[in-house]
Amino acid sequence: MTMSPMTLAALLLLFGVVGVSSDASDHRYKPDKVVPLYANKVGPYHNPSETYRYFDLPFCSPEPVKDKLEALGEVLNGDRLVDAPYKLDFRVDHESASVCKKHLAKEEVAKFRSAVAKEYYFQMYYDDLPVWGFIGKVEKDFRTEPSEYKYFLYRHIMFEIYYNNDRVIEITAHTDTNSMVDITEDKEIDVEFMYSAKWKETVTPFEKRMEKYSQTSSLPQHLEIHWFSIINSCVTVLLLTGFLATILMRVLKNDFVKYTHDEETGDDQEETGWKYVHGDVFRFPKNKSLLAACLGSGTQLFALTIFVFALALVGVFYPYNRGALFTALVVIYALTSGIAGYTATSFYCQMEGSNWVRNLLLTGFLFCGPLFLTFCFLNTVAIAYNATAALPFGTILVIVLIWALVTSPLLVLGGIAGRNSKTEFQAPCRTTKYPREIPPLPWYRRTIPQMAMAGFLPFSAIYIELYYIFASVWGHRIYTIYSILSVVFIILLIVTAFITVAMTYFQLAAEDHEWWWRALLCGGSTGLFVYAYCFYYYYARSDMSGFMQTSFFFGYMACICYGFFLMLGSVGFRASLFFVRHIYRSIKCE
Repeated sequence: MTMSPMTLAALLLLFGVVGVSSDASDHRYKPDKVVPLYANKVGPYHNPSETYRYFDLPFCSPEPVKDKLEALGEVLNGDRLVDAPYKLDFRVDHESASVCKKHLAKEEVAKFRSAVAKEYYFQMYYDDLPVWGFIGKVEKDFRTEPSEYKYFLYRHIMFEIYYNNDRVIEITAHTDTNSMVDITEDKEIDVEFMYSAKWKETVTPFEKRMEKYSQTSSLPQHLEIHWFSIINSCVTVLLLTGFLATILMRVLKNDFVKYTHDEETGDDQEETGWKYVHGDVFRFPKNKSLLAACLGSGTQLFALTIFVFALALVGVFYPYNRGALFTALVVIYALTSGIAGYTATSFYCQMEGSNWVRNLLLTGFLFCGPLFLTFCFLNTVAIAYNATAALPFGTILVIVLIWALVTSPLLVLGGIAGRNSKTEFQAPCRTTKYPREIPPLPWYRRTIPQMAMAGFLPFSAIYIELYYIFASVWGHRIYTIYSILSVVFIILLIVTAFITVAMTYFQLAAEDHEWWWRALLCGGSTGLFVYAYCFYYYYARSDMSGFMQTSFFFGYMACICYGFFLMLGSVGFRASLFFVRHIYRSIKCE
């Protein structure tokens, strides 16, 4: 059963995890009416995963502090919204209004100074519009020693709010550099926190108020780089795949002519090349249960990616739709688990496997198992840091219930359907009783060098776009050009399929008939290149630091690249299986 993007979006909305776009809700206010302002989190600007609750720093806090009820995705995203101490009534100006007067002890001054030194920023939401700014600044003034730096805390936030009739359109926050407190020394100080609010009218319609945030990734200079990325990918793909296709088709044509001529003339000379192994090419591989599980998990992740792209293209993931992507991933993964069960079990049974229940369990834990172990470690680290990335027990329970009540039953149902499909493996050639011995191969025809060659070409087609994706996921850049990303993804699939087919042909031509695992490994090797790119990005293109951020970056990227490996591995294997069946169907096998 297939689902259209709109049907899936409606289903996600039913689960209450995608949320309704602010463009679709009312958001109308009368003068003097309170507009909700929530303080979200604070954290080092260069460490996006290391965020803390807003009132973990000794700001003025309302009594009592009220937490906003959040959806699953907001919690997964590390959002912890609470009522902010600022009162921004609709179309009511304030000039240097006092929030509170606070006496800061030495420990609180030291906490603020440490935050300023790490370039902490704050994030708030006003009528679902994001507001952010820095909490202070460091004055270096050509000083070389950090002990000589001056640290200042901003105590006056100036809000500038734009409205159109009875709706809020835009909000910005500025800090008053003329109203700062020196917190360089460890001493008690008295601070009066203040805020100002200035309302201005605008003609921007309410329906377009979120375009400001998506335009940053659509600026001409960025679009030029994106289009250059696509053109570079297309040219690379056309040249290299065209070159390989020409060689492959010419060689195959010569092979077909030679084999046909030998059959017509009755020449009894010994067969060579890929026809020589026709009696072994469809011999089922070792560890076929694991191979089937990889194909099942990879196919599920491929379906997950397609659905996420579909939702992105219909506009579900608009900027600052808090947690929409995370919840979509959780729900779609749960709903597509039946695909994994059906694909793995049916293919396992085609390969004459007997213990399909064990194969189903292996499929269920192949991707979720490493992800769960990684999550346990990283969640423990987040708890130790008291960061918002630490999921509360209630959220973990919800995810466990989704896995137990949705993912597992659908996986089992898919497995039963695959077991009962009674589909036989389509092999054009009969497999001999005893396998042929594989001749000695040069080093460059072994698995690891072949994986390196197979993974480089697909990676070269996407590496330019990877920077923008990393800067969005592990930074503060907004990525909204999903159409370009979809084109790059299609190019990636085409290149992966083609290069894996080429590697499979060269392997069979060398009379190496154990192509099953090699096809999957070569197809998925791009994931290893992406993980290698992680090291380059971390040390050369980002300013991330600290144990927690490093753990989160390399831990979760390992899971993502592992999923990438399974997905592209299944694509490469399917392409190779189709190719192998085609060429052996085209000759007469005795």
